[in-house]
Amino acid sequence: MTIREDQKEKRRLEILFAALTLFIQKGYTGTKIKDIAGAVGMSVGLLFHYFASKEELYEELIRLGIEGPLSALDTKGMEPLAFFEATAQMILTMVQQEPFFAKMFVLMTQSFSSEDVPPKVKEMLKNFDIYTPTAAIMRAGQIGGTIREGDPLALATAYWCAIQGVAENQSLLPGLPCPKSEWLVDIIRKH
Repeated sequence: MTIREDQKEKRRLEILFAALTLFIQKGYTGTKIKDIAGAVGMSVGLLFHYFASKEELYEELIRLGIEGPLSALDTKGMEPLAFFEATAQMILTMVQQEPFFAKMFVLMTQSFSSEDVPPKVKEMLKNFDIYTPTAAIMRAGQIGGTIREGDPLALATAYWCAIQGVAENQSLLPGLPCPKSEWLVDIIRKH
């Protein structure tokens, strides 16, 4: 990557972070493109060189919010409990170190329940399912004897909801201590 391309990518990420913060604070409809441009110190016209519209910018954030969790579902051949331990540790570390990452959890929750997001985003979210593939990994862990008995889908829900709650809390109340990842994994661990 050239220096110019690197600078452009950094600027693009600044726009995404500013937009993320504003979308969380004001909602999709309440956030104006001029607010985003102002937050990064650029003109609206220049911002349109990076994103053609507010909708495109929002869609990019949602795409990131969908792709991130789905890419985390690659177990890389790990034993299921070890996979869940490593995933929880990685997510909680990133939530503490990267405000953008923590804020994405807030945005995704808001996007699922908000009526004012673009129709294309609603369609994207309708197809987003992290629970079914996680349930399959839970089932494998139950067969292997490391994951507690119970409905694998309910266990997947408990695992992701615990992570979601911690991530949102870290975003909204960053001064509070972050729980240890093993505490979250204990929800699914066979004792």
